[in-house]
Amino acid sequence: MTGTPSTACDRRGRRRTVIAGGLAGALALACVLAGDPGAARRPRSDPAAVRLLRAAADAARRVPYEGRRFLTTWNRGRSATSRVTAEHTPGDGVRYGSGGATEGYLPDASAGDATGFTAGTLALLTRNYSVVRGSDATILGRRASVVEARRHDGTPAGRFWLDAETGLLLHRELIDATGRPVITSGFSEISFTAPDAAPRRGRSRGSAVDGPADSPSSANAAPNSAATALLEEPLDARALDGLKRRGWPVPKRLPGHLTLYDARREAGGAVHLSYSDGLASVSVFVQRGALDTGAFTGWKKTVRHGRTVFCRESLRRWAVAASGGYVFTVLTDAPQSTAEAVAFDLPRGSDSFWTRLARGVRRLASAADPF
Repeated sequence: MTGTPSTACDRRGRRRTVIAGGLAGALALACVLAGDPGAARRPRSDPAAVRLLRAAADAARRVPYEGRRFLTTWNRGRSATSRVTAEHTPGDGVRYGSGGATEGYLPDASAGDATGFTAGTLALLTRNYSVVRGSDATILGRRASVVEARRHDGTPAGRFWLDAETGLLLHRELIDATGRPVITSGFSEISFTAPDAAPRRGRSRGSAVDGPADSPSSANAAPNSAATALLEEPLDARALDGLKRRGWPVPKRLPGHLTLYDARREAGGAVHLSYSDGLASVSVFVQRGALDTGAFTGWKKTVRHGRTVFCRESLRRWAVAASGGYVFTVLTDAPQSTAEAVAFDLPRGSDSFWTRLARGVRRLASAADPF
């Protein structure tokens, strides 16, 4: 008996579904058996190497030490170096000095910043690079485990020397695509004897750590004014969302896989945004105001796509720009090209119609919902 046209269509549809499902299942099985070629090409991290870096972040808070630290950056074949004394007392924090005067302080909660490892930056490192073990070595007369961060093409982008006994990061270097180091930092000497000094609490997080004295302390300050220690209040996701609703430019990502991992509000009102790809770190200070261009005598001026950026190279790289009633100050150890790319990529401070419309809808919904 011949079915109705609709019944026949239903049967044909079911047959096509069964056939399509069978083909899809067979294809999935083939992929499982043969493996995903794309996945095979993607670099994978060695869990043992990741554990070493995670232990280094913990050691920065747990291990008492005193010694001398250095930071060296290269740009166009030239190098600049900063040296400070460092003293860590667990529970009290890390204190830095130069020339016999205390210049910087990091509380234990931020002690990982001193070594370059925090929970946030380590997650970004394993997302953007393959973390693997290297050959063990000796540095500062101590045995060290070596860990490498490799790019997708297998070339090294960073290398870390971790003390075999304490787990503390002793030395690190960031490497460019040609194989040359662009940033090296670590200890030039270290002792793991617990410091005798009594705990001294209550100091603010310092901005003078390994820092040059040529930074603008505010949007309209002279570029040669000394960097000052500023009290910073951490901003959580809710606080950041509030800033965005009020029009503050707070991008989640910047060029070069740089991702926002920390945000703080300074006592003066500026917002300090910290970005990293796991290796390179970039600080962006955002504040309301206009730029006093006359204060940047001696800085390089670049104009691109209607935006003017003032740049300066020293131990660290600076790039300053203004747009939409906000001033952006970019500070990084990475090459000057990174600072400039970030400064030119930052939001222009004027939202599109659709962005403003979405913000308005959210405000209406918030007003209509008492809960």
